[in-house]
Amino acid sequence: MKQREIAALFTQMANLLDYRGENPFRIRAYRRAAQNLESFSGDLERLAAEGRLRELSGIGADLAEKIREYLATGTIGAVESLKRKVPPGVLALLEVPGLGPKTARLLTTRLRVSTVGELEAAARARRLRGLPGFGAKKEENLLKGIGVLARGRERMHLGIALPLANELLALLRRAPGVSRVSTAGSLRRMRETIGDLDLLASSTQPLRAMEALRRSPLCARVLVSGTTKASILTPDGLQVDLRVVPPESFGAALQYFTGSKEHNVRLRELAGRQGLKVNEYGVFRLKTGKRLAGREETDVYKALGLAWIPPELREDCGELDAAKAGRLPALVESGDIRGDFHIHTTWSDGSDPLSRVAKAGASRGYQYLAICDHSPSLKVAHGLSVARLRRQMREIRALNARGGPLRLLMGAEVDILNDGSMDYPDQVLAGLDFVVGSIHSGFGQGEAALTRRLIAAMRNPHVTLIAHPTGRLMGQREPYPVDLEAVFKAAQATGTALEINAYPKRLDLNDAAARRARDAGVMLALSTDTHSVDQLEQMTFGLAVARRAWLEPRHLLNCLTLTQLLAWVGRKRNK
Repeated sequence: MKQREIAALFTQMANLLDYRGENPFRIRAYRRAAQNLESFSGDLERLAAEGRLRELSGIGADLAEKIREYLATGTIGAVESLKRKVPPGVLALLEVPGLGPKTARLLTTRLRVSTVGELEAAARARRLRGLPGFGAKKEENLLKGIGVLARGRERMHLGIALPLANELLALLRRAPGVSRVSTAGSLRRMRETIGDLDLLASSTQPLRAMEALRRSPLCARVLVSGTTKASILTPDGLQVDLRVVPPESFGAALQYFTGSKEHNVRLRELAGRQGLKVNEYGVFRLKTGKRLAGREETDVYKALGLAWIPPELREDCGELDAAKAGRLPALVESGDIRGDFHIHTTWSDGSDPLSRVAKAGASRGYQYLAICDHSPSLKVAHGLSVARLRRQMREIRALNARGGPLRLLMGAEVDILNDGSMDYPDQVLAGLDFVVGSIHSGFGQGEAALTRRLIAAMRNPHVTLIAHPTGRLMGQREPYPVDLEAVFKAAQATGTALEINAYPKRLDLNDAAARRARDAGVMLALSTDTHSVDQLEQMTFGLAVARRAWLEPRHLLNCLTLTQLLAWVGRKRNK
């Protein structure tokens, strides 16, 4: 929680500095630190107490001091001071997707708009189009951005929900009488966003478990507190529902409260046809009331003649029929992952040098990491010129020459330009081990043009992978329009992989699209899009998408050995 709170303040600081037109390097430092803190999974307070905050990626002396200030006082004076220097409402306005600092200055000075609600009213009244640089299209886009922002606030993405749940589960495990705990609901199914957070505990002393939740520092307000259920609000406004059940019902309750609703309806229908009843207490014979299962979730499915169905599949998308026929997929697991792609370093907009990235990858047991810093067109990310790319390649070769269990692949994340050409010439791409093609500009070109760009990139024999194929950022930017079926067809024909980007605000491709890509015969790849070594942990979120998409190891580039991977890349280049 503390690192998320500080990350939010650092983001505010960056936005305020941006609004005032201050040093772009300082703005970038705050944004990078915020992103790194969001993905940090360690104990921030312990690092501060031990004087080790500067070990964190992107945290220098100044930012470390601000972190210590917040941990000691609950505030950062520099942020509060800067807030007093800008008109009220600026921070709220800057959260609207597509509304940059210059536009915010225009709105606050010319229209005296100070809230998102006032901005929406002004746009609907067509008052914006009279301002310099505004027209009907920009007015319409701002209204769309306000809608994106509102939807993003309704649900929390996995990158926030899962660490919060793990913190609460750790707290519940320490409560007297608690024997088992688990997430439930949409989080256990690893949906990309969740509404409320559902937790389940098995205990002989349920009141003690609920007391532990109520007394948690994560409890800002108690909504409900009964004998077997408690609901709280966290400081972020997220509702957490805890149910406590006896040990003999834990498996049945876990199945029932995991859902989905549609999956459970189908399960109850199947049980009824067999003369059985399924609920949160167990599986029972209708005629006699005899209890057949309930302690273990696997026994619930077994009692109905089914193999256990992984939670990620429980969306009534054919999983019950597959379980009945013995055709459930052998879903990819974390142990199947041999490497990661699309890794950024200090050569472009990453926080860590090559040597530290290599060490972090090796510590995860990986065989390879593809270093893919940005190409020159992305100036905001300090994209590499050809000369700098070649210097980086020399450094990578030198690191690989030292030996060790991990190989750094020489790669690049190369912009797909507006005409579909690549940001480096082919002779440069030919010297790389791995090439990621990405669209970072021209999102407004329209579906036909954007689809043509992606297909043109895939037809380049040197392009290995298309990154974040729809360009979405949840709560910030809608997917750009693209004909995914045409993209899948081209990817299969050209032997180009498509990315499942594991950054929790992207998760792009999403689960539904990834399953369609799999059905079209496309090879997929999980990439963390790492900008600091802590973000290698985000592979968890990519795996969640892959599992929800019914993917097995054979469907993923990351599950190949290094030798198999290089051969796979070579086959496309030699077509």
